[in-house]
Amino acid sequence: MSRTNKSSAIDEGESVYREYILGVRIVTVRLPGEDEPQYRFEAPEHIEIRFENPELAELYADIYFDVNGFEEAGTGERGVPPEIIQAGRDTLAAYFLTQPYSDINWVASFYGKKPTEIERYIASVRKRAQEIRDGAEEMGME
Repeated sequence: MSRTNKSSAIDEGESVYREYILGVRIVTVRLPGEDEPQYRFEAPEHIEIRFENPELAELYADIYFDVNGFEEAGTGERGVPPEIIQAGRDTLAAYFLTQPYSDINWVASFYGKKPTEIERYIASVRKRAQEIRDGAEEMGME
């Protein structure tokens, strides 16, 4: 994961991988000289964050919707965004999984759980995020 300044324009070598409601999207970024693309998460009032695989970018988007948005700017100085901490164990586990220093085994060890239990946490976050997006769309939000 890398962090960059926010830009809503799509540049050459970029394409929208997935578009969500409320101006949230994931953009595929192909950098010159790189074989594999990166996946940039974008949301209003949120710094851009790049991931090496689309699954982590989508999980990050699900976390974003699960907590009704959060601000990542300054997290390096202040740790995990407060909205993530307040959301509960499953959302925090999902957030940890999106960080460059972790994987499913690291998160499981952190919680003293088995990886299958962490996968259930992740599934809960994804389900809630989808329910939130579905509800917002039913209310006419785009």
